[in-house]
Amino acid sequence: MHVHETLDLPTDAQRVARLLADPGLAQAVADRLGAVAHTTEVTGSPDGSFAVTSRLTLPSDSVPSHLRAMVGPRIEVRQVESWQAPSPDGSREGTVAIEFPGAPVRVTGRTALRATGPAGCTLERDGDVRASVPLFGATVEQAAAGALRRALEAHGAELHERATQP
Repeated sequence: MHVHETLDLPTDAQRVARLLADPGLAQAVADRLGAVAHTTEVTGSPDGSFAVTSRLTLPSDSVPSHLRAMVGPRIEVRQVESWQAPSPDGSREGTVAIEFPGAPVRVTGRTALRATGPAGCTLERDGDVRASVPLFGATVEQAAAGALRRALEAHGAELHERATQP
């Protein structure tokens, strides 16, 4: 199942890269999602290439009840977002991989940060949700895609708030 998001931000791409590399952003998003545990590690620098690895433990109450038996009371999530070095205008591309240890679901995708002017940029994310569950794969993918959309909305809202702050 394919998921796409476009987020217009009122600041330059270099500043958004610094925000994306800030562990405080990941913590705020984890809080918005109701995570019961969270860690983030950043390698590299937003001035060049960098990667953000986040691990979250989320309550499974947002999972449809008929699928909750597969995941239990909590969902473990490991996300790695890797960004290439920027072009002169600050635009850059990256990849994202999300795993759910113990669950038969994986998300892989591409992300791009594009400068749209001196004080604006667009963050685009495209991902494919895949479940390796016989018979119930489509149902599991739908549930995972819904959770992914909620996470993208939380991330986008937090990023937009921070991008509008001086």
